[in-house]
Amino acid sequence: MEKHLKILGVLFIIRGVLSLLGGMALIFVLGSIGFLINDIRVAAILGTIGIVLGVIFIITGVPEIIAGWGLLIKKRWGRILGIIMGIINLFDVPLGTALGVYSLWVLFNQESEKLLVA
Repeated sequence: MEKHLKILGVLFIIRGVLSLLGGMALIFVLGSIGFLINDIRVAAILGTIGIVLGVIFIITGVPEIIAGWGLLIKKRWGRILGIIMGIINLFDVPLGTALGVYSLWVLFNQESEKLLVA
């Protein structure tokens, strides 16, 4: 089960980094497209959509990185945060759902719980 904790930690970190990069890209790209069109209303709408979606991606990416790091260093709080992020990931079909199911399977296992320290 120790191997699964490491794999899950790395997957959380990868997904978190991709989420951060995606969030920053959304903010930049949608904001830039609005200004390239030269229409203030389009720029405002696309800029707002980009900022809202980008911030959501960033807000979910940071805890995933922290959860992955917590699992890699075998901390009990990493398990708790991992369970929370796993449940959130269940709603992101299809890859998030797969990661969510895998994370819940690993983190609710008795052996995993024994490997984690306070």
